[in-house]
Amino acid sequence: MTRPATPLLDRVSVPADLKNLSADQLKRLAEELRAETIDAVSVTGGHLGASLGVVELTVAVHAVFDTPNDRLIWDVGHQAYPHKILTGRRDRIRTLRQGGGLSGFTKRSESEYDPFGAAHSSTSISAGLGMAVASQLQGEDRHVIAVIGDGAMSAGMAYEAMNNAGASKANLIVILNDNDMSIAPPVGAMSAYLSRVVSSRPFLNLRDLMARVAKRFPAPLERAARRADEYARGLLTGGTLFEELGFYYVGPVDGHDLDHLLPVLRNLRDTDHEGPILLHVVTQKGKGYAPAEASADKYHGVQKFNVVTGEQAKAPPGPPTYQKVFAQALIAEAELDERIVAINAAMPSGTSLDMFAKKFPRRCFDVGIAEQHAVTFAAGMATEGMKPFCAIYSTFLQRAFDQVMHDVALQSLPVRFAMDRAGLVGADGATHAGAYDIAYLGCLPNMVLMAAADEVELMHIVATATAIDDRPVGFRYPRGEGLGLELPARGSVLEIGRGRVLREGTSIAILSYGARLQECLKAADELATHGLSCTVADARFAKPLDAALVERLAREHEVLITIEEGAILGFGGLVMHHLAVRGLLDGGVKIRPMCLPDRFIDHDAPRKQYDEAGLNAPHIVATALAALGQAGAVQPARA
Repeated sequence: MTRPATPLLDRVSVPADLKNLSADQLKRLAEELRAETIDAVSVTGGHLGASLGVVELTVAVHAVFDTPNDRLIWDVGHQAYPHKILTGRRDRIRTLRQGGGLSGFTKRSESEYDPFGAAHSSTSISAGLGMAVASQLQGEDRHVIAVIGDGAMSAGMAYEAMNNAGASKANLIVILNDNDMSIAPPVGAMSAYLSRVVSSRPFLNLRDLMARVAKRFPAPLERAARRADEYARGLLTGGTLFEELGFYYVGPVDGHDLDHLLPVLRNLRDTDHEGPILLHVVTQKGKGYAPAEASADKYHGVQKFNVVTGEQAKAPPGPPTYQKVFAQALIAEAELDERIVAINAAMPSGTSLDMFAKKFPRRCFDVGIAEQHAVTFAAGMATEGMKPFCAIYSTFLQRAFDQVMHDVALQSLPVRFAMDRAGLVGADGATHAGAYDIAYLGCLPNMVLMAAADEVELMHIVATATAIDDRPVGFRYPRGEGLGLELPARGSVLEIGRGRVLREGTSIAILSYGARLQECLKAADELATHGLSCTVADARFAKPLDAALVERLAREHEVLITIEEGAILGFGGLVMHHLAVRGLLDGGVKIRPMCLPDRFIDHDAPRKQYDEAGLNAPHIVATALAALGQAGAVQPARA
């Protein structure tokens, strides 16, 4: 397919090239940038809708401000594809989310135009405030602009940062990208006019003068004058909330109209106003691409697609995904137990809890991008006898560790944590990899930890978690499709702290925790060709550990290999600690823990990621042979 003609965009290598373009040229440039973004994502897949919504805003900010000296932070980062195109990365934009290519998020090591890496939401205001204060302390003259979507404004961290910024009087510009009209009243010419007025230097100077005069009034009158100013503009523009947090509010402004955006941004650039400013822009997710505008999720995340029709490429039908199996298993349990409720943090489709919500709308809760609240909300429900399942990706549950520890584990409340995206996750890369939950939950008393080796095991784990009603439970499962196993109508409750042995052998024991089990079985087949008999076991539980099984494997085999899709100090650490306490490491068995290497692994195809991590069958074989002093086909797993 022929790429779109982009004569103006072809002249832009870096944002400085925008400085001499007229407003009309910038409008045409925005049209070309939108076409280039659509074409590029059609090749790579990715987060299209959010990026299309900020095309004009991206052009305007880079045209008005002096990036990279002025710091521009994109919250979450998946709305930054147009930004990447304008900042010297256009020639690589069709490597987006591919192995060795551009990240799907902002990344400091990728470009000087990415001052802060962002893939988890609601961090931009905190980071921007830190940059603004640091610049002031060092005498640097620069603007700091944080662009945050209204979805990210549902997280408490954003308001913590705004509260601090308002009190600090730092020179920070926050642009609220309101892309579903959740806050803004209708925008138009009057709104744009008022925004230009209140952002202008004469208005700000007059406001400051009146503030100084008012300070000479008695205290009650001074407070009344200040409130009158704030509420007058609040009634006109809807910004009272942000004024109360200490921000000077401007907006709402049409985020797709450069005639509105450019003068307001120039006013904000040129003003000497002291303290943080919030510019409220209203945009449309998926703007300018009809299939995205018509889609319910505005093409939030897409596969490769046909630009003309919008039809996304579909893989051949295969087994159901783990997340769908989880939802089906939870529905099966909830049909029999009305106390079961499900909670997610702005990821109903990502966790497949949208399926649960259709069946039980009153028992499914989406709390927004608020993982901390989600966990304590679940804890509160547990105190009243409900059975909450808190479905949060492993990488996002990290954000609520304190609540898991203090509000759940310390009180031994039966909250059930369903941790999707365990292990490596392909194109989303290191920021979304579920690498750490075994370690960060394994250290907590009162926790039951389980991992699914396949989709049938996941159903059994959901049933088991439902039955545990005296302490918290965490269970992990990977991204992607299962093995295609026949699923029961409902899972069976497992015996707590008991693993299973799939194959008996004599020389080498391979103890798997999670979805590497199939690779373990492949490795055992290969080792058999070397004359080595293998036992292969599925631990099922990291806590409580199956002590009898672990001790038997250590006593009866020359080599014991543990394998997990998690970071160091996880399952292998728990096994070795137990064996050390029991004196079973004093001689005899050679134990080799295999886990994710102690570094972050960038985006790539999952199979390649696990090759890099050293967790596929050939690496298990090599690890076993090396432990026995024999040469392997490949190098052992890397630390």
